[in-house]
Amino acid sequence: MKRLLVQWGESYLYHPTLAQKRLSLFLLPLSWLYCFIAYIRYRVSTPRLFGIPVVSIGNLTVGGSGKTPLTIELAKHFHRPAIVLRGYGRQSRGMVVVKDRTILCDTLISGDEAMLYAMSLPHAVVIVSENRERGIAEAKSMGCEMVFLDDGYGKHQIKKLDVVIDVQTPNTFCLPSGAYRERLWNGKKVTMVREGESFTRHVTVQNSTSRMVLVTAIARPERLDPYLPEVSEKIYFEDHHFFTSEELNAIISRTGATSLLVTQKDFVKIAHFNFNLSILELSLELDERLITTVKDYVYASQN
Repeated sequence: MKRLLVQWGESYLYHPTLAQKRLSLFLLPLSWLYCFIAYIRYRVSTPRLFGIPVVSIGNLTVGGSGKTPLTIELAKHFHRPAIVLRGYGRQSRGMVVVKDRTILCDTLISGDEAMLYAMSLPHAVVIVSENRERGIAEAKSMGCEMVFLDDGYGKHQIKKLDVVIDVQTPNTFCLPSGAYRERLWNGKKVTMVREGESFTRHVTVQNSTSRMVLVTAIARPERLDPYLPEVSEKIYFEDHHFFTSEELNAIISRTGATSLLVTQKDFVKIAHFNFNLSILELSLELDERLITTVKDYVYASQN
């Protein structure tokens, strides 16, 4: 039931049917109220410095946009960066240092995105915290040179460079009528990035087999379609879902899969089960202008 509700919600926000469009119009008064409150929250916020450069990688809409791979690629250009994120889906609370020079907890404690950062960036510190200010302060105390704030556009109280991924959607209203959590407010300076201009995706399949079944728990999984090899079936779970061995065994038995095709974000939650996995390996090629923009901000903030 939860999976169906998530799929319905993603359709409503990004590919609405006629009935969903009518519902969206009916909810417009709530959207106007939501957007007004978000704007007031922005206007009354005073950005403050934390003694360490902060770069936010975010977007304006709900759902996936590619923040994680973009952050990973940018973090490779620094010696000792920190990644600070909320840690959606984790079975822990408060601030947790997921990785310093070694990984310090498991995926249940860190959440899938934080573990993907930890496994992808050997030189980085990874911290999860609902309170991002506390996470930033911890990164500073650990001697990090700068902080990447995952999904931080709306943290207007933090002085930072905002890198915003442009996500196209025909539904341009604020929640609950549309996908927008916030707007590009007047006076808010951002670096807007777009796929095909600021970065290019490259996807390869590791351990390809004859009968692969796609199993994934990411937001808006249809984003994978342009990069998929031939698969016999696609099975979607809600974002951040923690798989069980029993449900994966049931999928293999029902479909006759020779391997499960998963994203890197899924892999960190499945690897310990020892199933035969095919992995969609995603990397980004960044435009040099974006790299320069981020480096210039960081180095200027350190002086």
